[in-house]
Amino acid sequence: MTTYITTPIYYVNAEPHLGHAYTTIVADTYSRFRRLCGEDVRFQTGTDEHGDKIAEAAAREQVSPPEYVDRISALYKKSWPLFDIAPDTFIRTTDAVHIQTVQRVLQQVYDQGDIYFGEYSGLYCKGCERFLTEKELVGGNCPDHQRPPEQITEQNYFFRMSRYQQALIDHIHAHADFISPERYRNEVLSSLSEPLEDLCISRPTARLTWGIPLPFDSRFVTYVWFDALINYLTGIGYPDGPSFAKYWGAAEHVIAKDILKPHAIYWPTMLLAMGLPLYQRLHVHGFWNVGDVKMSKSIGNVVRPGALAAEYGVDTVRYFLLREMSFGLDASFTPTAIVTRNNSDLANDLGNLFSRSLAMLEKYSSGLVPAPGIALDIDKALTRTALQMLSGYHEEMARFQFHRALQGVWELISHANKYIVGTEPWTLAKDPAQEARLSAVLYNLVECLRLLTLVLRPVMPRTSARMAAGLGLEDDDPRISNFPQGARWGLSRAGTKLHKTESLFPRVETPVQGQVAVTPGGADCARQAAPAQGKKKVKGTDAEVGVIDFAQFQQVDLRVAEVVAAERIVKSDRLLKLTVKAPEERTIVAGIAQYYTPEEMVGRLLLIVANLEPVELMGVQSEGMVLAASTVVDGKKRLVLTTVSAEVAAGSKVA
Repeated sequence: MTTYITTPIYYVNAEPHLGHAYTTIVADTYSRFRRLCGEDVRFQTGTDEHGDKIAEAAAREQVSPPEYVDRISALYKKSWPLFDIAPDTFIRTTDAVHIQTVQRVLQQVYDQGDIYFGEYSGLYCKGCERFLTEKELVGGNCPDHQRPPEQITEQNYFFRMSRYQQALIDHIHAHADFISPERYRNEVLSSLSEPLEDLCISRPTARLTWGIPLPFDSRFVTYVWFDALINYLTGIGYPDGPSFAKYWGAAEHVIAKDILKPHAIYWPTMLLAMGLPLYQRLHVHGFWNVGDVKMSKSIGNVVRPGALAAEYGVDTVRYFLLREMSFGLDASFTPTAIVTRNNSDLANDLGNLFSRSLAMLEKYSSGLVPAPGIALDIDKALTRTALQMLSGYHEEMARFQFHRALQGVWELISHANKYIVGTEPWTLAKDPAQEARLSAVLYNLVECLRLLTLVLRPVMPRTSARMAAGLGLEDDDPRISNFPQGARWGLSRAGTKLHKTESLFPRVETPVQGQVAVTPGGADCARQAAPAQGKKKVKGTDAEVGVIDFAQFQQVDLRVAEVVAAERIVKSDRLLKLTVKAPEERTIVAGIAQYYTPEEMVGRLLLIVANLEPVELMGVQSEGMVLAASTVVDGKKRLVLTTVSAEVAAGSKVA
């Protein structure tokens, strides 16, 4: 099987930021996953270098457009190795071969009558470098660039995009996974429910000279989107190169939602006009926000990826981005969130499991993999968790649900850490009669670590390589480099020499702004989190409450949770089903439907009790409890949700 995965080619009117890094890390991770599955993979990225904004940026820096694009394109190309991103092709739209390909396509489409000359008046956004319709405006402004477009009337060439509208609609209906997640598929179908206007594909040289000349009229250059989209063909040798024949049928594009229309409407209709099959899938992700504002080079609130890699480490950043964003939804960036992920997930969970397991193997098994031994129920439970993880991992990675795949991986890590506590290898080591049992426990830990090394390979390649070295495995060993072969239990070989390694993830100091303090006040809770130690009247309260000591309070895991989805529960006028991130996704059933609508809940930051035993309410499993204060307004009881006073990363622990 083959896979051809692409990022959009990034527009070089400014330097790379975190949004670009996320898209490229996603494509790199997916390419590594497909290679792990034994597929032949081609991964392409690059830079988009023509158009109005490039000419303007070059003028501001008082250099020629070629000088400017050479400098910025080089910044992109140099950024990706900082994250262990390894594309097979880096394409530039100023490459001679790309210019030839664009002109070849233009001539073909012109010759068959799908390009015509005409006059057009419309609202032109320089930021988008395209004409906008009235319906696309928000308050008279471009929604992406937050300024009104300019009314322009000029003669240009137009592509008969409308001719292929019905064929595109039919294709989308016939291929449910053509655009994902589904919300973006529905958005495109909604746009296509009204007649498409033909696409203006030229700009007069009287206004813009920095572009690819039309092969049939030198008075005009090519509209930047008609130029840029063709890169996906140029990079694999269109029309007659062997790579084109090999890979185009397996093409998958990764984009951010702001360029959905060009990729989901312009590009497919162009391909239909060329007589080519459409790409296989379009994967659309949300925005990275700083607070409530989209991270954007146009606005200027950007985070530079190189600085992040230097500050936190390559694999920490890769893991954070893939785990923090639910693919398709927006996500918030804060330094605190990265530190929280590093310290909790990577240092405490994965790093601790790896180091303590190898330490016990060194101490109790002379640093060698022991024989597997006989499995008891506790061992079988661990095995089941591992096999479930492998199955879910493959499915979720293939669906671009990286956060869900990693959630499953961390469930195995959590189970393995609990397994150590439950089996107590240190106790078994004191009893010679338990030697075989100790060997079985240690072998099971080695197998968990091997499987983790396998599945983390696409996500955190450096960490996976260090784990492999510690387990005495070569990088090309199929047990950690080939998913079909390695995704089975019991492949570790007794007698393999293990090696000491340094800590995988040192803890990082938590920024002060990431801490959340407990605020005095009552909460409308359904049950107590800890048993009362006798009754006592507490100053400032209206009733007797159970007094607990500080150690008991520490057992209550209070966290900040972000509501990402909410809905009413059928047959209940009191309950809402909330999907929250804290930092992993979970479902909580809350008795607040009489006071809050589902629409009001999405996007809120709440305080929750995260370590309550799950219960089933109205057929829905609830994994926590929302805190809310009870009050009276106009003589009626009211619940007021307990939240935080500033923007805090989802999953932050109340301290």
